[in-house]
Amino acid sequence: MNKKIFSSILFAAAMTASTLAFANETVLEIPITQHSVKYISNVVYEQVPSRGFANVPMKMDVMVPDVKEKAPAIVFVTGGGFINANKDNYLQQRMFMANNGYVVASIEYRVAPTATFPQPLEDVKAAIRYLRANATKFNVDAEHIGLFGGSAGGYLVGIAGTTNGLTQFDKGENLEVSSEVQAVVDIYGISDLTRIGMDYDAENQKRHTSPGATEALWVLGSPVFGGVDGGILNNPEKVKAAQPINYITKKTPPYLIMAGTDDKVVSPSQSNILYDALKAKGVDATLYKVKNAAHGGVYWVQPEITKLVLDFFDKHLKNK
Repeated sequence: MNKKIFSSILFAAAMTASTLAFANETVLEIPITQHSVKYISNVVYEQVPSRGFANVPMKMDVMVPDVKEKAPAIVFVTGGGFINANKDNYLQQRMFMANNGYVVASIEYRVAPTATFPQPLEDVKAAIRYLRANATKFNVDAEHIGLFGGSAGGYLVGIAGTTNGLTQFDKGENLEVSSEVQAVVDIYGISDLTRIGMDYDAENQKRHTSPGATEALWVLGSPVFGGVDGGILNNPEKVKAAQPINYITKKTPPYLIMAGTDDKVVSPSQSNILYDALKAKGVDATLYKVKNAAHGGVYWVQPEITKLVLDFFDKHLKNK
């Protein structure tokens, strides 16, 4: 066969294949329902004294949705039994909030036994002030900041909200701006440090009165590091100062409180204590118990739960 004729046949075949491919392609029309999100890790929000060092950095990871208007912010405070504070936790829930138009900052904070109350609360308030002071950098609506925490983090967001308007726990940097928040979500948090095991058997309750119980280290510290020896019942004045329900005022923001009926770590009735105290002072509060849910676990990432949290924040931070 003539080479020119063969080349023409190959060219025609290639063009036919190209035309068929073009003819068979599908054009997708995609509605924009989600934002792209930037993840900014290990942002230092304060430097604090700890164990002889004057400037130990406390860090946060920040999710910033790509939106034109300024976005409300949520500060996530992880749990960890008062002795850990891993800011990597609750990734699914944090991403869900960021996808729905919130700047979300997950923070680490000082923990027992080398830190005691109120230092961890001071850290939470410092993180709030940092976001407010850097609202332009992170595209934050500084007038609308909420808190979201679970377990020990639930305790911290609980007391951070009830101390709205007080300045005694504002320490460190960015003191020219407020640490007040406009909404709080407390998931299986602790409300009364003296009764964490109140729903459980006598042996469990006895363990919580031990000097080695982490709530005792949280409030009293370790005698090795200058703390007070004894269990949580050993120093009523220190415990009273660390109880969220003792600070509720008219400045306390709305609360969404949730706990699992199968929680074996923090008594579900702890949520009732905070809820009842808030309602008694006229604070807007909602309480849900999630059937069969444990302390953490799969129930807390289900869409029904995350939607409840989103709707609550939308109502109070976006005025929806």
